[in-house]
Amino acid sequence: MSSPQSRIVDVRIEKRDAGHVAYVIVNNPQHRNRLGKSGKDDLVAAFRELAKDDALRVAVLTGAGDKSFISGSDIAEMKDVDAAGQIEVSTKTHFACDSIRRLPVPVIARVNGFCLGSGMELAASCDMRVATDVSRFGMPEVKFGIPSGMEACLLPGLVGWGKARELVFTGELMDAHEAYRCGFVDRLVTASDLDAAVEKWVASICAAGPRAIRIQKALVQDWERMTIKDAVQRGIAAMGESRATDEPVRMMQAFVDRKKR
Repeated sequence: MSSPQSRIVDVRIEKRDAGHVAYVIVNNPQHRNRLGKSGKDDLVAAFRELAKDDALRVAVLTGAGDKSFISGSDIAEMKDVDAAGQIEVSTKTHFACDSIRRLPVPVIARVNGFCLGSGMELAASCDMRVATDVSRFGMPEVKFGIPSGMEACLLPGLVGWGKARELVFTGELMDAHEAYRCGFVDRLVTASDLDAAVEKWVASICAAGPRAIRIQKALVQDWERMTIKDAVQRGIAAMGESRATDEPVRMMQAFVDRKKR
């Protein structure tokens, strides 16, 4: 675990009437918010702690400043490691991505600039991605003599096999418009509109049923690994799970009451 002095991940909890909204910020702007091993440990610790918050409704992952989301791993730290050291670094990347995917509520990637390598894997691990129109994306690992691994395996499901191959084989960067066109980015906005776009998603999630949202996140992840036949049955079971509390009755009654006015 990194020492308090070396922490570069800040967490801000915003308490709203609907529950808590977490903002997780990689705060290393002088180095384009790159993540070394200790930074990845900090990210894991932050998301694992957030997972314990029963009032949490949604989390937002972003980078400090206006130039970079997360620009990847620390190449200077990695350049002299041996095979075991490389496996350690890669495993830490996976743990950071997995901690995002395991958070029981949606995670929004607020992409405000460079989104490269492990940064792109972290963004891919989020549930929704909004980016500024000057952001840049890429998987440049092959240019440093290593393959793209870990949660790069999520890319084909997001951008298709052809674009995923292009990214990992060439290591070339794509601009924000191409990232939006191929489906990696869900919303593309100007820098001045970025926070408003994030807030629109946050507000919509907070307005939904808190238990329904948690069931939905788990269900979406089941869809990734299941056949259509199994996913349909899992969805039916999830509908039953949603009735374990009075949340559906209360929210449906509120809707009916509004319609009567």
